[in-house]
Amino acid sequence: MSRDCRRFPSTAHGSHKDVSSYFSFTTVVQYKCDEGYVLIGQSRITCRNSHWSAPAPKCKALCQKPKIENGGVTAHKDQYVEPENVTVQCNDGYGMVGSPKLTCSKNGMWLPAVPKCKWEDQMGCEQVLVGKKLLQCLPYPEDVKMALEVYKLSVEIQHLGSSPA
Repeated sequence: MSRDCRRFPSTAHGSHKDVSSYFSFTTVVQYKCDEGYVLIGQSRITCRNSHWSAPAPKCKALCQKPKIENGGVTAHKDQYVEPENVTVQCNDGYGMVGSPKLTCSKNGMWLPAVPKCKWEDQMGCEQVLVGKKLLQCLPYPEDVKMALEVYKLSVEIQHLGSSPA
């Protein structure tokens, strides 16, 4: 970093301006980040006798919380600063297509690409309506009970429909 107070340290993805008072012997520089970036460090630094009070702040990219249909991320924030990481998880019955580990990159994008959560065909579960396979496809006893009640009703309705009038 330059020791000359007339040369302001710059920061990528941001701007700075001299906000020194006219009669002061101290140079004061104010930093501001571009849209989509957040300031890390001190927003104002001063220089006196060719010595800066702190290094120039950094402007880090912001990534928005990834939207995952039929899934989500482990952390509960709306914005992340590079190089923060998140882990994607899919809901029960859904498999991941892509990488579960994402990193907020310098351009505000998630790398690698945000994965998708795709329904997995669990031994043909979505097509099973009757029989023993039904019990294998439903994870909770309440679901099994409900499915059996619906099946019982459907059999009764069929029976009523086939009865002679």
